[in-house]
Amino acid sequence: MPNKIGFLFPGQGAQYVGMGKDLFEKNGSARSVYDKADQILGYSLREICFQGPEDRLKRTAYAQPAIFVTSLAALAVLKEKFPELAADFSAGLSLGEFSALTAAGAISFEQGLLLVKKRAEAMEACSQKYPGTMASILGLSVADCKAVTDEAGCELANLNSPDQIVISGTLESIDKACKIAEAKGAKRVVPLKVGGAFHSRLMQESRQALETALKEVQINPPQGIFIPNASAQKVSNPAEIRDLLAKQLTSPVRWIETMIRAQEEGIDFCLEIGPGKVLKGLAKRSAPAMTVEPCGTLEDIEKIESLFVQK
Repeated sequence: MPNKIGFLFPGQGAQYVGMGKDLFEKNGSARSVYDKADQILGYSLREICFQGPEDRLKRTAYAQPAIFVTSLAALAVLKEKFPELAADFSAGLSLGEFSALTAAGAISFEQGLLLVKKRAEAMEACSQKYPGTMASILGLSVADCKAVTDEAGCELANLNSPDQIVISGTLESIDKACKIAEAKGAKRVVPLKVGGAFHSRLMQESRQALETALKEVQINPPQGIFIPNASAQKVSNPAEIRDLLAKQLTSPVRWIETMIRAQEEGIDFCLEIGPGKVLKGLAKRSAPAMTVEPCGTLEDIEKIESLFVQK
């Protein structure tokens, strides 16, 4: 097993119909996570995860709890196979911050899931009230993308990697920004199929709703290093964590800096815990010396077993 290990947790967009099904069917620890989630939520989240339909799963109100629970189910399987496994570093992309904090013992599973539910519902309501969208710009620097958003009247939303920046804003401003980015020489501009203008000022009301919900939640200092999206700086103080979780909804996700900070802390091996392999791809471009192994399926976890044996 590597000397230092980081845990990375995916955000909205990583979901797919069938995620977590193999974990649920073949592992009791994972099954208990889904059972507990269904009890807390009052509906069958597992049914949405395993059977969809896709249109329902991709709705913000369902996608976020589904990814959170699937990530924690995968972690439960990992912990069962490696009881001594502990993260020296934890981070999550957007929604994934709640998974990271739960994994690090800062928030209980029940409180984490209820927070995610309230966050997702508030974001969905905000999106319906203030329609907006997002787009991914490939091949322009952060500075060039900032110039694009300033001119178009939208905002930087996700600083994913040096060559992939996501922007967020009103439908009109994003349409304008896409044309400006293409004129500036972007390799590709991809409008995203998302429910709203996340990580922008259009999410202000959802931020206020989350701030209210966070006041009722017990937050403990996380185990190991935790890097939040909004500051990309180490934080352990519960009051600061509470503020940054809310701030994140209207601020850019500073993922490039998060990966660089992880390397500065001596983390060169991370597990991407949850559905998909998005974070593995982003790490290649922001922190090429870092190894990121996906852990979202039983097959993934079996590969990790053999890898740990070799190490």
